[in-house]
Amino acid sequence: MPLDPTDTAPDPAARARHARRITAALFVSQSLGSAGTIAAATVAAIVGAELSGITALSGVPAAVTQVGVAVGALFWSRASDRIGRRGALTAALLTGAAGALLSLFGVASGSFALVLVALFFTGSGSSAVQLGRFVAAEVNPRARRARALATVVLGGTVGSVVGPLLVGPTGDLVTSWGWSEIAGPYLATGAGYLATALLLFVSLRPEPRAIGEAIAREERGPVADAPARSVRELLRDRSVRTAIASVVTAHMVMVGLMQMTSLHMHGLAHPLTNIALVFSSHTFGMFAFSMVSGWLADRWGRRPVLGTGAVITLVSCLLAPLSPELLPLSIALFLLGLGWNLCYVAGSALLADALAPAEKGRMQGFNDLLVGGAAALATLIGGWIMAGPGGYTSMGLLGAAATAPLLLVVARLPRARPAAA
Repeated sequence: MPLDPTDTAPDPAARARHARRITAALFVSQSLGSAGTIAAATVAAIVGAELSGITALSGVPAAVTQVGVAVGALFWSRASDRIGRRGALTAALLTGAAGALLSLFGVASGSFALVLVALFFTGSGSSAVQLGRFVAAEVNPRARRARALATVVLGGTVGSVVGPLLVGPTGDLVTSWGWSEIAGPYLATGAGYLATALLLFVSLRPEPRAIGEAIAREERGPVADAPARSVRELLRDRSVRTAIASVVTAHMVMVGLMQMTSLHMHGLAHPLTNIALVFSSHTFGMFAFSMVSGWLADRWGRRPVLGTGAVITLVSCLLAPLSPELLPLSIALFLLGLGWNLCYVAGSALLADALAPAEKGRMQGFNDLLVGGAAALATLIGGWIMAGPGGYTSMGLLGAAATAPLLLVVARLPRARPAAA
């Protein structure tokens, strides 16, 4: 859909004001959306094990959700090139809200099949929350891009605290209705997505894509208006490959170990409140230091931040199986979240740097398609591993083995001059 040239201000000062307001709205949307997502993620493995009656299928609900995230990211990112970022993200969140409410009824009725169908559509809302970081990157110049992106990711700090805290109250609420307590978090997910959809529909004005095109013409010159490269051509770019490898690997390892931690603790007779505390520690690590990682990525460059994130992720995987106690698990999962954050922020910024405006929708959607697909595979494999003799120890070792090659990939990325402050 062609953009109206009057839809964005040509004045850089006016664009900067719009960018600050849009970034702030995306920060709030990340807070609302991630709170609902994290609440549901806290009980996903338990839902899989209890509704299916088979421990090996405990990872299936999270895997189906991640498939929904992957497909949704590709579909809605492509749609955003036609109908704009505002329209696409709003529609994605409404779809996710409908899926979450259907998941609520599926768990309450004990229908595993209905839950799986519903969770596929729930993933659409999560994909919109994740794509918001690229919108923030799009409306800000390169010198502030990683910090703007990190500001949006920082919104997950609110979700990291509020999300697990919603598990108990929503569980008590639906229990009073005569339903299983593990249905409650899906009520929080639906409400969070609905509120986020309303916020973005009102706040993403002027159209972020138009602002991004104006910035790109100033930063890249005639290259900004060049025809978009194909996905195959883009994957020949080392910066693109490194960015995707970093984000996909970190997310796959993080989701796989995170999801199986709740099942691991449940099997050790930890109460739901302990599980929620570990998830709070983990998600605090995921989001609370986003501004630091964004500042470092803008100041030092993307490469050293990616390398640091990979090292921390590897160490956390080795630490997690060492003790079943609450405090050691909380520390290991905190480090897992921190390593993910460094890779996620710096990798997403590196990808945004490498793309022309016409390439952003297709390649960022392709990136998140791989992210969701890898996470789905990790949770599926995680369920099978947890059912085996190695259990949680094998999960940690496999996560470390998957992370190790990322160190080599990042080391081969050419040093780039950090963006000017």
